[in-house]
Amino acid sequence: MDGWDVLEHARELSERGEAFALATVVWRRGPSSGKEGCRAVITASGQVFGFIGGACAEPVVVREARHILAEGVPRLVFLGTPDELESVAVREGISYVPMSCQSEGALEIYIEPVEPRTHLVVVGRSPMVEALVQMGQAIGWRTVLVDPDGGTAENHPSAQCVVSELDFKAAGVNERSLVVVATQGHQDEEAVEQALIAGPAYVGLVGSRPRAKSVFDYLESRGLSRQTLDRVKVPAGLDLGKVSHREIAVGVLAELVQLRAAGELVTGVRPKIPEITEAVDPVCGMTVEVGSARHQVEHDGTTYYFCCAGCLKAFETDPAAFAGSRAKS
Repeated sequence: MDGWDVLEHARELSERGEAFALATVVWRRGPSSGKEGCRAVITASGQVFGFIGGACAEPVVVREARHILAEGVPRLVFLGTPDELESVAVREGISYVPMSCQSEGALEIYIEPVEPRTHLVVVGRSPMVEALVQMGQAIGWRTVLVDPDGGTAENHPSAQCVVSELDFKAAGVNERSLVVVATQGHQDEEAVEQALIAGPAYVGLVGSRPRAKSVFDYLESRGLSRQTLDRVKVPAGLDLGKVSHREIAVGVLAELVQLRAAGELVTGVRPKIPEITEAVDPVCGMTVEVGSARHQVEHDGTTYYFCCAGCLKAFETDPAAFAGSRAKS
């Protein structure tokens, strides 16, 4: 997979709501298998789709990409020989990573985290619902209309995605989703209950406070705790004064944009990166991920990990020259 295929795969991951890192080679010094413009998509689990370099570069880029995914901040990464990094002029904002490679090539790779598009699910069937769905789509959010009355895409031609029953699983709701219930008294209780069970980052109910109290009292009698019910924003949206039904949608979207910009809807946006155990190659000084290291050897009761077969061979030829010289990280 290379070229445009990588970007197509990136689009598919984004549509599924999965975070990933996009790595692009922006400079190289040959000999190096990575070329300018080579790209790869790297997932939180460390899967690589595409190509950015050979056996020396790829594990380094994967490790850096996973850190960048966890931090959510893009970075330019310079990969060069250990000797080269000692003499290179340090530039601010660039990570310098030693890469032991017999070719002695070097790479600069730009790695950017790609967070999934905001996922908005609107429940109901009204002009306000239609307006909110259209505005969510207009600003690039992945927007789904859930019609609990069985309406299909034919009934909602302006909606890109319609679920014709109260099914939050079919709507793809997860911990990153934003759910707005605007059922206008039709299945309010069931919609709010199912939304809370799905566990999205935000649940809002469009309606009056007296109506909301009736819904909450009923759900509390069904066993939902008051703490759980307090997660529901009532009424959903900013108070814009006396507005039309469609204009209520403006207030709802404005509140969601405001909360998102303030970082209050980040639950689950950045993937949880499993803790990575790393060790330092005692021969070249490269950092090696212990779990995926293919080259290792035990010497005097200590296990040493290596970036490549060449480093392993050098160690086995003269262990005394390297054993204990570099501590595991």
